[in-house]
Amino acid sequence: MFDFLQDLDNDIRDALLAQLRNLWTHTSTAIEGNTLTLGETAFVLEEGLTISGKPLKDHEEVVGHARAIDLVYDLIRRKSDLTEKDLFDLHKAIQTERIFDVYKPVGAWKVEPNSTVIISGDTQTIFEYALPKDVPELMQGWLALFQKTCKENTANKEAALTAYVYLHVSFVRIHPFWDGNGRMVRLIANIPVIMAGYPPVIIPRERRQEYINALSEYHLAVGTVTVLNELLPDVDKLDRFKRFCTKSWSESMNLVDNACRKQQERNQQKKQRH
Repeated sequence: MFDFLQDLDNDIRDALLAQLRNLWTHTSTAIEGNTLTLGETAFVLEEGLTISGKPLKDHEEVVGHARAIDLVYDLIRRKSDLTEKDLFDLHKAIQTERIFDVYKPVGAWKVEPNSTVIISGDTQTIFEYALPKDVPELMQGWLALFQKTCKENTANKEAALTAYVYLHVSFVRIHPFWDGNGRMVRLIANIPVIMAGYPPVIIPRERRQEYINALSEYHLAVGTVTVLNELLPDVDKLDRFKRFCTKSWSESMNLVDNACRKQQERNQQKKQRH
């Protein structure tokens, strides 16, 4: 795990981790409507200051997401099974709004149904996620899939990407929280990726519509999940989403490549001096 940090000097390693944190936080929150730019996100996280004219909510979201990344790294280093409590702790980190509402629980499963409108061509469809009463059992199944995937699908780059896709799509089908499901899954589906030694898959903000369409295509193909059917049926229908994730992965891969080149240049300079 964290193999992409190996052989890097401490300052280059720390800079790379900061770049990944900034990009991951910016894109994942921007997909959900956060207005901070990448530069503003980095400034808030590094300086602890606010941006004039931007909502306080947006500042709190990026700080919460960065904190959630730290929790994910801790989970990876811990090398123990992911638990329901771990998911609740992550949800508390990203859900920074603290107004108590029994119908919008933070750090607990949803209590009301949730849905989305999927547009395919000229047709609009109300797509329902899993019913609240089914969530506890479905999430036990998802956690079992997570453990199985982490043990079996981290042998190489292709396997790591497949793990990301399976965990991402199956979690979104359930939509276990009232809010924050997208940010949650873009964090936790990356655990097997990082465990396999690769940087996280980071979905570009600019490709938000393509991202939604690829997920929606699978949702419409397999329908609403219940405790009576499979959590991840017809995996052959995930090809479009997998291709999308493959392209998206280039963002973080490029950051790693740049850091490695910087290290190689430094090593070459050291050799020349000696």
